[in-house]
Amino acid sequence: MFQADFRSTTTGQSALGILDVIYHATVRSVRKSHANALIGLLVNMVQTMILVMVFYVMFSILGLRGNAIRGDFLIYIMSGIFLYMTHTKTMGAVAGSEGPASPMMQHAPMTTFVSITSSALGALYIQVLSAVCVLFIYHVAVSPVEFDQPMAVLGMLLLAWYSGAAVGLVFLALKPWFPQFVAIVSTIYARANMLASGKMFVANTLPFYILKMFDWNPLFHIIDQARGFAFINYNPHYSTVSYPLIVATTLLMVGLMGESYTRKHVSISWQARR
Repeated sequence: MFQADFRSTTTGQSALGILDVIYHATVRSVRKSHANALIGLLVNMVQTMILVMVFYVMFSILGLRGNAIRGDFLIYIMSGIFLYMTHTKTMGAVAGSEGPASPMMQHAPMTTFVSITSSALGALYIQVLSAVCVLFIYHVAVSPVEFDQPMAVLGMLLLAWYSGAAVGLVFLALKPWFPQFVAIVSTIYARANMLASGKMFVANTLPFYILKMFDWNPLFHIIDQARGFAFINYNPHYSTVSYPLIVATTLLMVGLMGESYTRKHVSISWQARR
């Protein structure tokens, strides 16, 4: 008497259905940190502005302002802070997204792909909106904001987001197997990038023996290139756009393969190991 209603769907309808699920999952991801999305945005803005002020005071006390690029000093600081925050927050969001053993995966439209994508998009939304709001406040209240190549600077922000998502995906694939280890390593990675990202100095001014300690880091190249696009007086010689793009794409492929393998072997009982 009762029969299942099988409806044939086209590829376009399936794609629209997935996009609809990703949209709602992204909204849930944005509101996860706070029930009020506006409060969540304000919290992220405050975190960004605190970092900017800490680095401003530190540069002033240590007398390092002379090592900065000729131009607006606060823009120099914010260019590093924004990219660092975007990379780190995206890495944390993707690494902490719903895994294959999560109860959310029991809902038919939900998949790990949707969870990972929505977490990455939610982090991008918050970081871009925070950067725009902070720059607007600075533009209105302090000094006009001018970038030499604004679209290229935005491209570097997206590259920082892309690389953060790739690193987070690798951590996500490893997390069911080594939960404690991944938690420690991801924290160390985020803290180490406070210095290793190169947001405190300019690559062109570093001696070679110090430069080689940082040029392994894709975020170091991204920040240095972003400053080259932001300031007309700076032309980066020791960083490239291709290196972080290649490294991020490689990590993304490794993360996707690892996540696929983990998804096929994970067990709900593994949750007890956390």
